[in-house]
Amino acid sequence: MTVLSRLDRATSFADLPPAAELVLLARVLDRMGFVEHNVGHITYKQPDDTLLTLPFQWGWDEVRVSDVMRIDMEGNVLEGRWDVTSAITLHLELHKARPNATIAIHNHPYYATIWAALRRIPPAYDQTSAACIESDLALYDDYEGAVIDQAYARKAVDALGDSTCALLANHGVFVIGDHVGQAYQRAKQLEWRCRTAWMVEAVGGGKPMPDYGVREMESLTRQYGECFPHQWEWAVRRELRADPDVLS
Repeated sequence: MTVLSRLDRATSFADLPPAAELVLLARVLDRMGFVEHNVGHITYKQPDDTLLTLPFQWGWDEVRVSDVMRIDMEGNVLEGRWDVTSAITLHLELHKARPNATIAIHNHPYYATIWAALRRIPPAYDQTSAACIESDLALYDDYEGAVIDQAYARKAVDALGDSTCALLANHGVFVIGDHVGQAYQRAKQLEWRCRTAWMVEAVGGGKPMPDYGVREMESLTRQYGECFPHQWEWAVRRELRADPDVLS
């Protein structure tokens, strides 16, 4: 029985190894457009304080489990046959400052990067956008250089504070999750909010969600641990159908 046939109708993917989760997260995010070419990066902290990450040479749409790299907290490669981007500095500073952070995603998705360039947090114009919890969304409204610079990376992490999503001025986004399903959900909701707000304002503006509606959606989101039921599983099944060799 193939991996695909065993997992295709599953409701839980708890038995997937961490490297497979990482690769599937990259594939899922790429499919929804949460990318800019192959410049983004993800880290997945392991119990031994090492980090699984993606190789510099491969795009999120083509990376496989056998390509996954393992690095230490200083960015030294421990396992893997490829290279790691120098921009991993942003992740290293994040994991050092927040030891409990498990998943960290950085990229320059189209709509979120527009709002990062505007140095504005977009209003919530619909209920899905309001599920991107306001108090968990930060804005680092300064640009002092690329994240390969340790000092800039540390300032960006400090500006993030305890937030789980951030817009980095003139740059892109940073998303943190306790597990892959939650990280996927947060990234998806952030880009949805940015896209919807851009479109609403492009056609002349609209009324943001009322406060009571925002509170209702935030309560519902927290109730589900910011990972609405079956969203991650659905996304994984789609990737496995599209390319069963992703786990090779």
